[in-house]
Amino acid sequence: MLEGLPPNNAAYVMRLSCDEATARAVSDIIIETFDAADAAVAAFEEAPTTKDWKGGPWLVEAYFGAAPDEANLRALIASIAGEDVAARAVFGRIDAKDWVASSLEGLKPVRAGRFIVHGSHSRDEVRVNDIAIEIDAALAFGTGHHGTTRGCLLMLDRIARRRRPRTILDIGTGTGVLAIAAAKLFKRPIQSCDIDPVSVATAADNARRNGAGAFVDPVLADGAAHDALRRGAPYDLVFANILARPLCGLAPQIAQLTDMGADIVLSGLLARDVPGVLVAYRRQGMVLAKRLDIEGWATLLMQKR
Repeated sequence: MLEGLPPNNAAYVMRLSCDEATARAVSDIIIETFDAADAAVAAFEEAPTTKDWKGGPWLVEAYFGAAPDEANLRALIASIAGEDVAARAVFGRIDAKDWVASSLEGLKPVRAGRFIVHGSHSRDEVRVNDIAIEIDAALAFGTGHHGTTRGCLLMLDRIARRRRPRTILDIGTGTGVLAIAAAKLFKRPIQSCDIDPVSVATAADNARRNGAGAFVDPVLADGAAHDALRRGAPYDLVFANILARPLCGLAPQIAQLTDMGADIVLSGLLARDVPGVLVAYRRQGMVLAKRLDIEGWATLLMQKR
């Protein structure tokens, strides 16, 4: 998932105009079907208006690094939205441009509890008591606009109001939003990792830009398989904002790396993914303490008992 940002060297695009519910459903199924390095999708209202929030059509834009199979993609859309909607999808090439800067222009600051995630173009939106995290669009997951990231930030705010974690791990750090948020809140080192080298570099750069470089030094790792992460254990707070299948696979590792009483925040889940993930973590002695649902995505707070 790249939160609506095109993949590296994106050259192809599919656009579909439809209603809001269909736009969200189509974007979700594309996110689930395609690898994040090959495709990304955004869904938004074409002409927002404060007079009638539900009055305007929505636009789905899906970007691809290689030419997509149009017939298969139409069939995928038809499976959830019908043949008529699938037939309206328009495919084409995109011109070479600075799409990172272009995508940033439409991103407004996102508030989640005490946190505000904003781009460099929205610094004037930060208030005196905000914990501000400046993240510009990049080749990595996490500008704060996706329901999964917001859910994790809200869980972090909730946890911080009852205790101060000592050792914190962020698995699948993306642009580093969660690691930076925790570093700014607790002023302590945060272990973080990602399977994608671009994300690792992006997160490190963002940490420096946000004054958290002394606390956040992400490493390249598959899951939590890295000596630096093992040395930091046991953790009493873990974030894993990825997808259902890798989350299930990570359950034993996370159980080994966490202390009794630890909080484990899991996200990147559609509603139908939640039961399977709960089973995987309950097998490791964890219980569900809180669930947040935002824009069709679930964030779970598990506790190790």
